[in-house]
Amino acid sequence: MSDLPVSSVPLGDVVPAAQDEFVDVPTQPETRGIELIGDAERHGRARDLFAVWAAPSVSILNFTVGASMIVLGLQLWQAILVIVLGSLPWILTGIIAVSGPAAGTSGSVVMRAMYGIIGNKIVVAFMGWLVSAVYLALNWLAAAFLGGDMLAKLGWDAPAVAPIVVAVVVAAVTVTVAVYGHALILRVYSWIAIVLVAIFLLVTGFILPRVDWAYAPAEPLHGVPLWSAATIGFAILASAPLSFINSPDMARYLPRSTKPSHIAASTAIGGFLPSVFFTTVGALMATAVSGDALSAGVEGVILGMMPVWLAPLFAIGVIINTVALNGMTTYTSSMALQAIGVPLRRIPAAIVVGVIGTALTIYLVMSTTFLDAVNLMLQFLIVVAAPVMAIFAADVRCAADATTAWSCSTSGAEAGSGTPAAGAFPEFSPSCWARWEAPCACRRRCGPAPSRRRWDTSTCRCRSA
Repeated sequence: MSDLPVSSVPLGDVVPAAQDEFVDVPTQPETRGIELIGDAERHGRARDLFAVWAAPSVSILNFTVGASMIVLGLQLWQAILVIVLGSLPWILTGIIAVSGPAAGTSGSVVMRAMYGIIGNKIVVAFMGWLVSAVYLALNWLAAAFLGGDMLAKLGWDAPAVAPIVVAVVVAAVTVTVAVYGHALILRVYSWIAIVLVAIFLLVTGFILPRVDWAYAPAEPLHGVPLWSAATIGFAILASAPLSFINSPDMARYLPRSTKPSHIAASTAIGGFLPSVFFTTVGALMATAVSGDALSAGVEGVILGMMPVWLAPLFAIGVIINTVALNGMTTYTSSMALQAIGVPLRRIPAAIVVGVIGTALTIYLVMSTTFLDAVNLMLQFLIVVAAPVMAIFAADVRCAADATTAWSCSTSGAEAGSGTPAAGAFPEFSPSCWARWEAPCACRRRCGPAPSRRRWDTSTCRCRSA
């Protein structure tokens, strides 16, 4: 992929005075939301993104989704092939991440350049809220069921109450991570990734001896039923990377000079490798048990394959992964909430997102099994996420090919003019971004110079001059 050029609209050395309040350190809550990040505030390396995406990708959801490939009726080799192909959309997650450093703000704001003011409001509300709430609930649900099982083994047998208590406690820790934000995530996720890989590899060591390597479904699928099962499996797998339209948010602090290819590779590989490996382990695990056992709960199957002493460690790993994935999801969805116009700072917005996700988790705990919830929700999500991700990735690619670039500022300068308007940054106002006032909209050049197309700040679209 060719390097995406840095912004052609210099922001100058003038930084809004109000930005002095924003800090990005792991020991303090991050108050910055969708506000512009100036060049002087940029820091970090592209390779830091590998752990940011690897830690959330080492998940019990991988085991669950892998097992569902066998439940669908696929042969083992077919399941593994679908797992690899269904994980390739991580490439798109990496591609759109490059827009974060180029624009210096959240992907929820960058998308104004694609959908316009009103259109982006609808897309971000749907994707930023629906997808975030679903994934928060799915991961908290996994921790809730597993935590409930562990509490039952310890003597508190309350199948209705225990999972809810676990979900609420884990949600509270998750929201705390989201409140502290970007710097804390970068600081601790590398260690979290190492710990999770170690725990899940240990669990894998007890799963593999039970695998039926000669497994074949009772009635092998052929023709339309086979393609139907493979398509459903692909949809379930692809829904995860396709839902991560928040990847620009985690990269937006990087310096503008960071190579886009490095940003894309670190993001994509960080998510792809652990997802493929542990989802394959889930498929292998499913060959050793009956479909009824899987339907009763994947978490119970996993616990039954490991020694008693490992179960608490695995439960801790699941909870840590849940906090890692949902902490990042809550963090980025709080900026989506700001971008659609809700008059909240990022920290209160993160709390609101956490409350909504917790409520959905409690509902799912009382109404469904984990496997059913995962399959139904992920199949639905791809219908929503795939078109949005495709448009975002195509826009990033076209921007690179046409030597266009994004730039976000609070000035009224015409995109592509080369200099900020006189009196740029007279007064920085986060509410301006939230209300989508034209001067605050994310802008980009409309084709290579000389071009007769100009950026229309009233509609956020390229129009003929």
